[in-house]
Amino acid sequence: MLIINVKSEESIDRALKRYKRKYKKTRVLKELRARKNFVKPSVRRRNEILNAVYRDKNFSNN
Repeated sequence: MLIINVKSEESIDRALKRYKRKYKKTRVLKELRARKNFVKPSVRRRNEILNAVYRDKNFSNN
């Protein structure tokens, strides 16, 4: 569970923004979506290789 300490002079909006930023950095949502459906290790490996080939082909010319 994420804990955000709200300082006395800090507004709630600012604290909420810090919470959202911290939540995004922990990648909780990404992990939840990944666990929603089981993916076989062979399929995961194949997708990683295909993504690496795609990135290399499209973004290496910069």
